Amino acid sequence: MDTSGAPIEVVVTRLAAAPEAVRTSAALLSDTERHRAARFAFDRDACRFILARARLRELLAARLGVRAESVEFEYGAHGKPALSQRFADSDLDFNVSHCDDVAAYAFSCGHAIGIDVEAARVISDADDIAARYFSRRENAMYRTLNPCDRPLGFFNCWTRKEAFIKALGDGLSHQFDRFDVSLRPGEPARILRVGEASGDACGWRMISFSPAPGFVGAVVAERKQW
Repeated sequence: MDTSGAPIEVVVTRLAAAPEAVRTSAALLSDTERHRAARFAFDRDACRFILARARLRELLAARLGVRAESVEFEYGAHGKPALSQRFADSDLDFNVSHCDDVAAYAFSCGHAIGIDVEAARVISDADDIAARYFSRRENAMYRTLNPCDRPLGFFNCWTRKEAFIKALGDGLSHQFDRFDVSLRPGEPARILRVGEASGDACGWRMISFSPAPGFVGAVVAERKQW
């Protein structure tokens, strides 16, 4: 997706491949990443991790002009991945999310970005989760939805809040009730409030998208990037 200013890129891929392709992908990973893959209890999850991380390396390598194996990562205080200082001059920021066999990657130059994807589905404790993690305004909006719209409304809200938290890089230290997002199906994705500031004045913007049938996603980036 290209906007007024530098582009924000979103790439979506499926995390399914033949065993030989998984082995080829694993060869692109660092020792630490391969050890992490080996700790998964189920082979399916290990394969998805390998494919997702290898694809990230390939996408970054294409933008950096290096080999996928040579891409190096570091992690913020709350676990957000970033390129190592070796690539600081690239000014490239990225974020990754995956759910089931769908992975989505977001890239921008010079400004923080966050992305999240989820499968929109019925979950038995959605109302309790909304009451606990959504802001009061969001929970009130959610409660007014028709029951048939609640699963999509729930995951609209969840992905938008997660994408914003990931863009900030604060992890769960940034309380979910300190900001409001839109969630009604069919309405544009918006940040409505951050602390005491209105969404229009908060310096961030979001969009929603569907990475695959039955999935919802959101991207958040600094407003001047758009």
